[in-house]
Amino acid sequence: MTTFAQLEKDFTNNVMGYSALGIILSTCLGSIAIMQILSFGHSFWHMALVMICVGICTAHNAAILTVQKPKLIFQLLVASTILNTSVILVSLFL
Repeated sequence: MTTFAQLEKDFTNNVMGYSALGIILSTCLGSIAIMQILSFGHSFWHMALVMICVGICTAHNAAILTVQKPKLIFQLLVASTILNTSVILVSLFL
């Protein structure tokens, strides 16, 4: 069993606790990523990237609030974490 599958299984078994932590993680990383993006300016491309970051964080939070399947919530959390962490890392080295 791969690490991703193990994480997904553990998330599914403890979805309520991990959802609360996921909201905090997604929101904090998203706000840091958006702050980093806006520190470079307000052009169309910066605003498009802000919209993507806000959209993925909102999708994750909405999936939790509308009680979607744990697999979907986990996948959105992973997508949000990867996207926002990538934006933060790229902006640190530019």
